[in-house]
Amino acid sequence: MTTSPFHLPQSVDAAIAALTGDAVLVAGATWVMRANLRDESNDRVLVSLSRIAELSEVQHDENVLRIGSLVTHDGLGAALTGLAEMGALAQAAAMSANPAIRRVATLGGNICAQGFAAPDLVPALIALNATVEVRSKVGAETLDIEDYLLARPTRPSDEILTGIQVTRQSGWSAHARGLLRQAGEYPVANVSAFIDADDGGTINSARIAVGAVEPVPRRWQSLENALVGQPIDAVCLGNIALDHLGDFTPRDGVDSPGKYRLRILPRLAEHVFADIAKQMQEGT
Repeated sequence: MTTSPFHLPQSVDAAIAALTGDAVLVAGATWVMRANLRDESNDRVLVSLSRIAELSEVQHDENVLRIGSLVTHDGLGAALTGLAEMGALAQAAAMSANPAIRRVATLGGNICAQGFAAPDLVPALIALNATVEVRSKVGAETLDIEDYLLARPTRPSDEILTGIQVTRQSGWSAHARGLLRQAGEYPVANVSAFIDADDGGTINSARIAVGAVEPVPRRWQSLENALVGQPIDAVCLGNIALDHLGDFTPRDGVDSPGKYRLRILPRLAEHVFADIAKQMQEGT
């Protein structure tokens, strides 16, 4: 029996230097440890990020929230306490997987796991208009998260996602996920929304993102456009969502056929809008 070489760098620069050949980064390892189930090899050089303290930092002021890529789902939920407009991200962190996984799975892993169609954090980050920070041997770069997701398969092999940034703005957000049976599963579809509305409850702007329906999470832009000028009425908005399912080409999977993923999207959207309406009424 052989074991894969394992590196424990103390800095981002040292981790980048260790990323040679087919070396793979390890954060919480919840995706890497199941490589064999995806017919992928685990006989690779592993580079752990667990000793790099700066990647576990969460910082915010009145303008910007920055989250290090090594922050766990559990840690993220705790760090967002009191940041009302970040409700979608806090809910996504609290709902994902199960308690054992949430204690080790990381923000960076949720964004970087190629082939994982059903992350919970990613739709929330898209709805909140997050940007990602990456570093490689050629320097640092900041990208829109949607652009990063599309370019992910061709990004430099020595690149490390070091964190995300979200510009803070007034508004409300929420997240919902659909399961076939019970908590702990991957969602068959999930929806996150950020809504800016006037004092009368009329929607000024909306950002809505959907995960698990297609191979990569993305915005639901036709619905965003249709919601501008509408009152926050969850049932009404859910019915509007029903008219915009043509935006998606749903994927079939072992967990669910594509048509079921589409079928539950309007109800998930309705749930999200009801949550946001409640937040507005409560003034949170």
